Amino acid sequence: MKFTPEHEQIADTVRKFVAKEINPHLPEWEAAGQFPAHAVFKKMGDLGLLGIKYPVEYGGMGLDFSYSMVMAEALGECNAGGVPMAIGVQTDMCTPALARFGSDQLREEFLAPSIAGDMVGCIGVSEVGGGSDVAALKTTARKDGDDYIINGSKMWITNGMQADWCCLLANTSEGPVHKNKSLIMVRMDSPGVTRQKIEKIGMHSSDTAQLFFDNVRVPRRNLIGQEGMGFMFQMLQFQEERLYGAAGSLRSLDRLIDQTIDYTRQRHTFGRPILDNQVVHFRLAELRTEVEALRALTYRAVESYISGKDVTKLASMAKLKAGRLSREVADSCLQYWGGMGFTFDNPISQAYRDGRLISIGGGADEIMLGIICKLEGTLPGKASA
Repeated sequence: MKFTPEHEQIADTVRKFVAKEINPHLPEWEAAGQFPAHAVFKKMGDLGLLGIKYPVEYGGMGLDFSYSMVMAEALGECNAGGVPMAIGVQTDMCTPALARFGSDQLREEFLAPSIAGDMVGCIGVSEVGGGSDVAALKTTARKDGDDYIINGSKMWITNGMQADWCCLLANTSEGPVHKNKSLIMVRMDSPGVTRQKIEKIGMHSSDTAQLFFDNVRVPRRNLIGQEGMGFMFQMLQFQEERLYGAAGSLRSLDRLIDQTIDYTRQRHTFGRPILDNQVVHFRLAELRTEVEALRALTYRAVESYISGKDVTKLASMAKLKAGRLSREVADSCLQYWGGMGFTFDNPISQAYRDGRLISIGGGADEIMLGIICKLEGTLPGKASA
């Protein structure tokens, strides 16, 4: 990746925003189990940070995805994972298909105010019976005159308790499971929409909900693109989600290693700093090398993506590595903090709880491995590529 002064300016703006508007409030938001998304997003919208890669005519900056990646990496300065994840849903998970395939009317109604920070969005894909198995979803959108009537439920919805709208994936026909789904924009104040908060072991400052749709009537003009293209559109959205997740883990992993170096240098056992033990400083060197390898993979994937190449395999590899490395770094560092690492408000235990989600959300590790194997031609019964 070749970074421009504009990349550095965006990163600097994000770092300053985190230091002033997010980190001082995180203890309060973590305890409350929710951060004030509308207030935070409005401040970000005023800085232009919610529409970096989106068209200027809808309030965006009109830049490429590499600038979004820089923002995601800079958000790693946050002392908890919940708020960066919620921001990523707004910028890189629930809006890409709307921006790329939505009608001008839909973009005016939903994208522009979301870029401005006046509306909060969420993405409705996962269900109780089908998390990573997108093709198995059961929610339906039945045509009734000029409307769809939506019935079903969605699970694990980030921003779900505060969202103004949902980019919903639903079955709009009885055809093959990869061709019968459509993405539909649903206002969350529509009659028949209810939500229930989900408590989690980590990511506490980010609200997560189960959404219920009981005969929810939505205009058919809220369809994104064409009927039956929803599965494909969602697969495209997943690419940006997974790249955002990988980029967002980089700086946070570096910070865990930095903090552990500082702590083990200060903490003495048997007359010398813990860091002086070869098993400790060698392990931290290994982890730092792994983070740099992930950074190189992520940057390569982003560079290929902005040049128009299919990065399904690279994005899946980056997502897989980010999830596993987040677990590995947090676990290894926590061990060197000893009993302090096992306390609730310790930065390492925070990362230990929050980072575990990366191997689950946006496609579990096993799904990433399946995608990689499929593209490598190594699945059972497949000829080697």
